[in-house]
Amino acid sequence: MVPVSLRILTQALRDGGTVVLSGAGLSTESGIPDYRGPSGRARAARPMTYQAFTGSERARQRYWARSHLGWRHMTGATPNAGHRAVAELQRRGLVTAIITQNVDGLHQAAGRSMRNAAAAVTELHGSLHRVVCLSCWQRTSRAELDERLRAANPDWEFARGVILPPGLEQEQQAGGPAVNPDGDVALEETSGFTVVDCLACGGVLKPDVVFFGENVPRARVEACYAQVRAASSLVVLGSSLTVMSGLRYVRHAASLGIPVVIVNQGETRGDELAAARLDAPLGETLTAVLAELVS
Repeated sequence: MVPVSLRILTQALRDGGTVVLSGAGLSTESGIPDYRGPSGRARAARPMTYQAFTGSERARQRYWARSHLGWRHMTGATPNAGHRAVAELQRRGLVTAIITQNVDGLHQAAGRSMRNAAAAVTELHGSLHRVVCLSCWQRTSRAELDERLRAANPDWEFARGVILPPGLEQEQQAGGPAVNPDGDVALEETSGFTVVDCLACGGVLKPDVVFFGENVPRARVEACYAQVRAASSLVVLGSSLTVMSGLRYVRHAASLGIPVVIVNQGETRGDELAAARLDAPLGETLTAVLAELVS
């Protein structure tokens, strides 16, 4: 027998006008870990805060060294069945907008493989694929920065496709530094890493993502509110809704009488507001729903 919650999800998508709110749980099947889901509960990693990054040259050195290593892993990640299902639902006009808390660009990558799919993606927390200068606010590509960091750190060697600082070869052979959810690696010794500055003005470069302790730009917040107001349903995929940046849209939808359906492995802060709740793997569930809708 098909669970009632799965039938509600399928019907919500069949009716169209759905806005998707996605979180890190959607990308775990692509090999990108999360902080709070099943793959993240045992991790003690603490994310970089905006205050630490802007207030300490040493903190920036630590961040960029670790992030430079992790960039190999992030660029190697590919969309999984969940991303592809969402892109197909959008291509068919059943999903009208995607609001993602993820910074990995996998929604867009899934859409590029399908004509006119995944065009309407709002990156609530920004993207690791861009870099912003905190002085002149010029945005440049992360790929360009990666080349500059390689040139500035010639003693860091490649091993099995991952850049390593001198003397870390044994750690990589044993499985390598662990990759954290924000795309950096659990590397303790970073003092030998050279950080580069903005080419335009010499200012401090930061990934174009919203760090912990930093606010999502107001215009972006309001644009997402407008998308939710226009929705027939809000479907949450792979988010614990622990942080307010995502939870506020669930609360907003519920206050307007817009049905909320949550698919996540583990409890969320929005469960009591949901019309239906599924604790299930994202890729498998979304693939099954898509098959039902197109049959």
